[in-house]
Amino acid sequence: MILEDVQDHAVEEENYFVSMTDMMVGLVFIFIIMLMYYALQFRDVTDQLTGADKTRTEILEKLEQTLKEKGVKVTIDRQNGVLHLPDAILFDSAQSDLKPGGRVAVGHLADALADILPCYTDAKDRGARPARCGTDSGHRIESLYVEGHTDADPFAGSGALADNWDLSVKRATNTYRAVTSLRRELENLCSRKTESSCESVLSVGGYGPQRLIDFGTDPASKAKNRRIDLRIIMVKPDEGEAVRRVSERLASS
Repeated sequence: MILEDVQDHAVEEENYFVSMTDMMVGLVFIFIIMLMYYALQFRDVTDQLTGADKTRTEILEKLEQTLKEKGVKVTIDRQNGVLHLPDAILFDSAQSDLKPGGRVAVGHLADALADILPCYTDAKDRGARPARCGTDSGHRIESLYVEGHTDADPFAGSGALADNWDLSVKRATNTYRAVTSLRRELENLCSRKTESSCESVLSVGGYGPQRLIDFGTDPASKAKNRRIDLRIIMVKPDEGEAVRRVSERLASS
């Protein structure tokens, strides 16, 4: 009788350890599935971000090439998604109104934007994507900021302009107004947030001397800081969409 009890107890312990082993194997399997899920999700979102950055660089290079062909001297910052226009081609010293040559340069800028941006934006009037755009990358511009910047030298003010902040804002605003008055269709460009909401892509900002790109004190360095920037922000990846695609991928595997 005692021997039978010992045998029964041994069998129960063996069954217990078998059950525990099965449970641990199950937990490890679930952990591996979850790890795969989040690894695939991360890769999907990373791929979208990388793709959007490539598209932004493509936009900048197209703008640069078009403007240089028209004789407008510009430079681009691929990493930060910025096109730089030196203020010397747009404004006279300490002035916020575009000079005659500046209006010509802004006219070329407006034409380039009107030709290129519709390929990477939505339209408030829900117009079709232009046929000239070719293959759709799927990446969209969320915002394009027209930004004014000055050097760090104090500006005593002139008329309604009190300081460098006022000068940078007024210059950016006047550039924006000139661009949109020359090519009205640019005001139709938007970034669609919902089915009923599409926010304007173009916007304006002024930073005074707060965002220097050259900290030298010589005339050439200061000249680099006096500029109008066009800063492109791309639409962020839809994480919910990435999760949905990953879920479908796992379900079908």
